[in-house]
Order: sequence, then C-alpha cells, then structure tokens
Amino acid sequence: MASAGEMTHDAHTCDESLARAFQFLGKRWNGVLLGTLMNGAAGFAELRRSIPGISDSVLSDRLSELAGAGLVQRTVREGPPVTVGYRLTPAGEALLPALEELMAWARRHLTEERCREARQDRRRKA
Repeated sequence: MASAGEMTHDAHTCDESLARAFQFLGKRWNGVLLGTLMNGAAGFAELRRSIPGISDSVLSDRLSELAGAGLVQRTVREGPPVTVGYRLTPAGEALLPALEELMAWARRHLTEERCREARQDRRRKA
C-alpha cells in the first residue's frame, strides 16, 4: 500500500507514450509508408504504386506528416524533370526493429483468413 504523498500506478492506465505512438503510427497509411520505405528511398510515384488504395492527396498528406515528425526526409532533385524522393531519417530507421516485429506478429496472428472472418463478423453485427 502506498503511503501518503506516494503515487500509485494503475495497472490499467495506458502509457501516454504508447498512446501517442499508436495515435500517430496507427493513422491510416503512416505505418505502411514507413514499412515501405524500410526497403530504401523511393519517389512519390513509386510509393503510390507500392501502396494500392492510397490516393495522391492522402499520400502527399501522410508524407508531409512523416517528414514533419522527423521520420522521413524529403529530397528534391532539380531536373528536368524535377523529382522528389523520400527516405527514412535516423529516427525513422530507429522504428525498423519494431516494424519488423509487428510484421512477424501479423504474419503469425493476422492471417488474411482471420481478417476476412473478422470483417464478416463485424458486418453481421452491424
């Protein structure tokens, strides 16, 4: 039991740093973009082709967010044609071990079949 003046830890309270990480990385496409860039630098068009379903405007917004957070560096190469490339910064690269663990976990536990079943269950309940 904690004495007067001591703070106790509630085991069911979410760690604020974890909440911030998932609020940012859990935003649609952010984690996928970082995972795509783990294979090396890529241009805008290459990223768009690599990530089916993302629109140009959303891709642009997410890349700006990732750059603003210091996880991705945007480089403009003078042309013609002018090209823009994106690569992970050291802070972005620091996320690679966590992303690799998430990918391994998803391969084991989030099979396409399980995800399909979960979507079907959600539809039935709606």
